[in-house]
Amino acid sequence: MRFVRPKPTDQLAIQAVHRIRRRLVADRVRLSSIRFVASVPSTGLSLLVTSRSSNAALPSSSGTTMTASVTWSLMRELRAEMAEFDNRIATYDRRIREIFRTSEQCQRLGKIEGIGPVPATALIAAVGDRTCFKNGRQFAACLGLVPKQRSSGGRARLFGISKRGDRYLRTLMTHGARAALGKAAASTIPEVSGSVSCGKGSIPMSRLSRSPTRNARIVWAMLSGSTFYEPAPS
Repeated sequence: MRFVRPKPTDQLAIQAVHRIRRRLVADRVRLSSIRFVASVPSTGLSLLVTSRSSNAALPSSSGTTMTASVTWSLMRELRAEMAEFDNRIATYDRRIREIFRTSEQCQRLGKIEGIGPVPATALIAAVGDRTCFKNGRQFAACLGLVPKQRSSGGRARLFGISKRGDRYLRTLMTHGARAALGKAAASTIPEVSGSVSCGKGSIPMSRLSRSPTRNARIVWAMLSGSTFYEPAPS
């Protein structure tokens, strides 16, 4: 039977900040998917209006029919609710940046390409005791970033990533790696996820999907050995 040590209170506090922020972001996405088809006065045309529409695109309710007036009024209420979500998310982003600036471990993780304040603080809050993982592959497997295996009879069969474990951390790692790779050239990609001690210069396009896994292993190596990130020369 494997046991997991309880997390300290500071890690639980960071985890609570991330969970509240994730809920606010999900609510904002659900709100942004609301759409109305409203008629524009004096033109006879219909306009597809979403909660992301600017306030300048919403005319006044004067001189419109009752149905159109109700539609525009609802859209203004949705715009106000969207602005409230933006302000609350920005507040939690500032808290995360403050935690990132005051944490030495987060500062070290932030040196890795593709890992910013949000992924770094989320990793510190979720990993907890690094001794629970024997190596970097176990940590990557905890995030669902390793290939799914269906091996038998001495024949190794590997498929896509398992997508098991912490979906939130896996999403942050994947989007961070994509953002770092998007800044590189189309033919070859500079080593954006190197290793703690060495790297191989550049990687072809066929190996882009491995970048989140490589970054996860680098994170485990840095946290377990208290080392610093040394990017490989491109």
